Amino acid sequence: MTERAAHAGRAPRWWVELLLIAVVYAAYSGGRLLARGDVATAVDHGLAILRLEKSLGLNAEHPLNRLFTDTPALGIPADFAYASLHYLVTPAVLVWLFRRRPGHYRAARTWLMVSTLLGLVGFTLLPTCPPRLLDAGHGFVDTMAQFSSYGWWGAEASAPRGMGAMTNQYAAMPSLHVGWALWCGVMLWRYGRTPLLKAVGVAYPLLTTVVVMGTANHYFLDAVAGAAVMGLGLLLTGPATRLADRLPDRLADRLPARSRRPFTGNRTPIVGGGWETSAGERIPGQRSSSASADDTPAPAR
Repeated sequence: MTERAAHAGRAPRWWVELLLIAVVYAAYSGGRLLARGDVATAVDHGLAILRLEKSLGLNAEHPLNRLFTDTPALGIPADFAYASLHYLVTPAVLVWLFRRRPGHYRAARTWLMVSTLLGLVGFTLLPTCPPRLLDAGHGFVDTMAQFSSYGWWGAEASAPRGMGAMTNQYAAMPSLHVGWALWCGVMLWRYGRTPLLKAVGVAYPLLTTVVVMGTANHYFLDAVAGAAVMGLGLLLTGPATRLADRLPDRLADRLPARSRRPFTGNRTPIVGGGWETSAGERIPGQRSSSASADDTPAPAR
């Protein structure tokens, strides 16, 4: 087995994975804040998406939003789902894969991370105002603001009250709520061994799509874009994994040759390197440590 194959076949270490996920998520969260664009531009993008959907007959946001607004028994649970499941189910599936399907964990984790970074590119290039932040004349109601007394969120997205400034409310395109839910669904469908897990794998992304539209946090095309980002991320998972495998070798090639010598055990180094000096010699001569017949001194005559 080659050194690279051995490296790829090692079981993931939980603390390394936790650190890696924390770094990527911190970069993602920070990137969302840095990707804040002009509000007028974000509103224009949101209205353009809405016009496109209406021309295609895809405008499902309005009826769902009216249903959630008029029926608190649907709207309040939907708000809780939007504010929490995104941050609970995805880590839970990661932990489940790590413990129960370690052979598939690395590829699944890489797929999720690559797709998340692609979503960040989308937020940067296409800042988009969600339906709930459009002018009231466009017919949307912010259900999270309407039912905020029931939860920990305020009127600023799903962030806890007083922390709205720490979120980018104009990062609607693509919907990573839908993207991450789709990833969870695929993992549960592929690697779940019970009918219940497979059923949850199908239902969870569908439910998330309905929730993000009914709460007026995303357009239908945001959800489509979230699924597309996950598809592109899946295609890039193989190249990203191979690149990650090559990085240690490339870094090792840049090190001085002496620092790359492997340490083979608690061995005392041979200072003379095999060179021995006989009595009376000033310059050492190369000698074998085991004496041969020619090295035996001739008997005195």
